[in-house]
Amino acid sequence: MQFLRSILTTLGRSGGVVLFALFIVTSGTWAFIALLDEVHESALQNLDETLLQWLAAHQGPPWVQEAMRDVTALGGMAVLTFITIVVVGFLSLQRKKHAAGLLIVAVGGGLMLSMILKWAIARPRPLIVPHGAYIYSSSFPSGHSMLSAVVYLTLGTLLARITPQIILRVYLIAIAILLTAGVGFSRVYLGVHWPSDVLAGWSAGLAWASTCWLVATWLQRRGVVEISLTEPDDAPAS
Repeated sequence: MQFLRSILTTLGRSGGVVLFALFIVTSGTWAFIALLDEVHESALQNLDETLLQWLAAHQGPPWVQEAMRDVTALGGMAVLTFITIVVVGFLSLQRKKHAAGLLIVAVGGGLMLSMILKWAIARPRPLIVPHGAYIYSSSFPSGHSMLSAVVYLTLGTLLARITPQIILRVYLIAIAILLTAGVGFSRVYLGVHWPSDVLAGWSAGLAWASTCWLVATWLQRRGVVEISLTEPDDAPAS
């Protein structure tokens, strides 16, 4: 207990949050590796097929299906790229160039990681139900799920780090989680991913976003990344 208390003291007031982020990084990485191992051994195949077929048999009215296609587009490359560019532009106009640069590195790194994992694992897409969206890559992990986690959670945590009000921090992170969850569910609903693909995408994306948050925290303490959106970089010290 004394050892843990000394670590928290060293980390400062946000020490507990930092330790929680480290726990998320570790847990997300472990979950991804565990899922990958289960997929290689086909241990989840029956469960994947059962859930996929159940959703295919309970699609609901046409407006729900159309809504799911709209939701899945929120995890598409065009939308995520547009959102990233908009936020980078906003940070740049706020003269938060280091925060903007960190966002570019975080999103770009997440994209490269997703592409490498999909290429290396090369799991086939599910063919037991009709596809409700176009597909052009392998299945594991779900690129939409991982990249939506990378982009939305990275944006949410990064903006939360440079937003002083606690209520705004909670709001930003809650919206990021909701968007990430919705995109992942839509991929299974549309029959283009196995459920385990989505879980793996969420795990990897969450671990990456948490890692980026830790890097942002470290850089802020070194005075590299700007802390507040309301204070210009050249504001005089009081």
